[in-house]
Amino acid sequence: MRINLTKKELTNIIYMQVGFSKMISEHLVNEFFSLITLNLKKENIVKLSNFGTFSIRSKKSRIGRNPKTKENKIISERNVVLFKPSKEFKEF
Repeated sequence: MRINLTKKELTNIIYMQVGFSKMISEHLVNEFFSLITLNLKKENIVKLSNFGTFSIRSKKSRIGRNPKTKENKIISERNVVLFKPSKEFKEF
């Protein structure tokens, strides 16, 4: 069973456990994600100690197939974000 954790839930957790207001908690969560995004764009890598590393990898264009219609299409070249968990995170 997969459980998704949303920004709203993160905001509520910070609000309940840390005691910041909901507005400050929401701003904190949004700033955290925007910092990760901004640094990925600049440096192509973000390392969070004891958690893991986010990095960007280029994927070449390739031919894909729609399984329903069997139609071939070209999937364009693009960058994807990868996450590699740290040793401590894996052990947890």
